[in-house]
Amino acid sequence: MKFDDAGLIPAIVQHARSGEVLMLGYMNEEALRRTVETRQVTFWSRSRQDYWVKGATSGNRLQLVELRQDCDGDALLVLAEPQGPTCHTGERTCFHRGLDGVATEVPAPPSAILTRLADLIAQRNQQRPEGSYTTKLLVGGVDRIGKKIGEEATEVVIAAKNASPSELSWELADLLYHSLVLLEQQHMAPEQVWAELRNRHGGEA
Repeated sequence: MKFDDAGLIPAIVQHARSGEVLMLGYMNEEALRRTVETRQVTFWSRSRQDYWVKGATSGNRLQLVELRQDCDGDALLVLAEPQGPTCHTGERTCFHRGLDGVATEVPAPPSAILTRLADLIAQRNQQRPEGSYTTKLLVGGVDRIGKKIGEEATEVVIAAKNASPSELSWELADLLYHSLVLLEQQHMAPEQVWAELRNRHGGEA
């Protein structure tokens, strides 16, 4: 690893499942060692000149999944599982504003919405709030969910036959949502499907 003249290296934190970029911090050798040993992402604060475990005060910690270095060895990619919002403002990511300063709800990458949705479905499964459509599906079990998936799949085909991009995106969104509900009901993570795709194609779709 190549640390700078101050003994620091930039560390980009990325959501291990969604790929969303969460924050940028700095580590020295000791912070890196602590991160590896404790599995809690730890930085060196340049302003306070001290070590800090992300979320030690708020509880919104970053659980280490994997560390990678770039091709020059002068930057780190920290793949982590966030336990709550990462930004001190309460936002999921520190990168939640455009250059004009206006906040955006669109995750980067946009596909990160799938992980957010899967996490929300898992939360619904745990809490089972009354009046929730997701709750009704989960209570209905595989028969109710499977029926909806069949209906949505048919509507996807009809939308394609109609050559309507807006209709097709709407119906595919419904199909993806119900498929995620089925995965939750079957105690499966979406990452198992992503892994299967990697196994099949080996990076060559």
